Amino acid sequence: MDKTRVVVVDDSALVRSLLTEIINRQSDMECVGSASDPLVAREMIRNLNPDVITLDVEMPRMDGIDFLSRLMRLRPMPVVMVSTLTEKGAEVTLKALELGAVDFVAKPRIGISDGMRQLAQEITDKVRIAARARVSRLAGSPAAAGAVPAGANAAAGAAKPAEGPAPASLGRLSTEKIFFIGASTGGTEATREVLMGLPADAPAVMITQHMPPGFTKSYAARLNGLCRIAVQEARDGDRVLPGHAYIAPGGMHLSVERSGANYLARVRDGEPVNRHKPSVEVLFQSAARVVGRNAVGIMLTGMGGDGAQAMKAMRDAGAYNVAQDEASCVVFGMPREAIAAGACHEVLPLKRIAAHLLDHLRETSGGVLHRV
Repeated sequence: MDKTRVVVVDDSALVRSLLTEIINRQSDMECVGSASDPLVAREMIRNLNPDVITLDVEMPRMDGIDFLSRLMRLRPMPVVMVSTLTEKGAEVTLKALELGAVDFVAKPRIGISDGMRQLAQEITDKVRIAARARVSRLAGSPAAAGAVPAGANAAAGAAKPAEGPAPASLGRLSTEKIFFIGASTGGTEATREVLMGLPADAPAVMITQHMPPGFTKSYAARLNGLCRIAVQEARDGDRVLPGHAYIAPGGMHLSVERSGANYLARVRDGEPVNRHKPSVEVLFQSAARVVGRNAVGIMLTGMGGDGAQAMKAMRDAGAYNVAQDEASCVVFGMPREAIAAGACHEVLPLKRIAAHLLDHLRETSGGVLHRV
């Protein structure tokens, strides 16, 4: 079996050594090179042709975001970011995912040796996933011209607020329905694509995206600045309202419950479910139990099968469900498992999901929605 070839890029000699050790302990991967900055890494990538690179953010001569932007324009390849867990680090990591990084690992700020070794399983799992992920050239690529313009930087690839005509208002058609989104690897940008296609009065949206603590607040704030609907990190007891999206906090489970005429968000600690916290299974099971035929399930890109069985329970309870198609997924695992479970009514390209759901809502509501 051919091993996954990895190049490690980090300005810390200790981190480079630890990552090299972690990778080389695996029977199915090897670290073929390590670089202290992106300029050295550029030559290594040309000469060694790795399958995956791990990339730090803060480095001399060129920061990781600038390098990633150039890399994804000229030679797209799977990248796993290795970033420090700070508020600034979270924002920069989200920018990296926007530019095309497959995933990220939050390295500890203290106790780096022990901390990195404790993350060994997460690191190697994400390298394996990245090696199988679909990556695409960053929009606006200058590759045809053969060069990156001087001064190119991360801002050149930044997501922009929704352009063009806004989706038609839904009015009272959105008052009873709730959209439920599950996503993992590649899901931060897939979820953005769906939310940006919704009008300001869209049904409420509840989202479980596999993310660690410390990142979801920045992620919600970023989406809130891009979308017509209001986006926030969910808080326990929040009333679930149309025109709002609620993201499960990293490291906490999100579910929905009924209180009289209202739906409420429940944010709880607990054991991981399907190895995840937050878990899509927890959110979707609550949707099946509480919302029933007024629920709409959306399974986006991600590794594994988290949420597939719960999505089937949603369908059995009368929900309408869609999954992202293989061609538009970074990783097709979660949609594939949901489809195999018989949970989905439709399998759609990412760019068609929002419009399809709005059309479905208009066509099936007839101005009157099912009431619990």
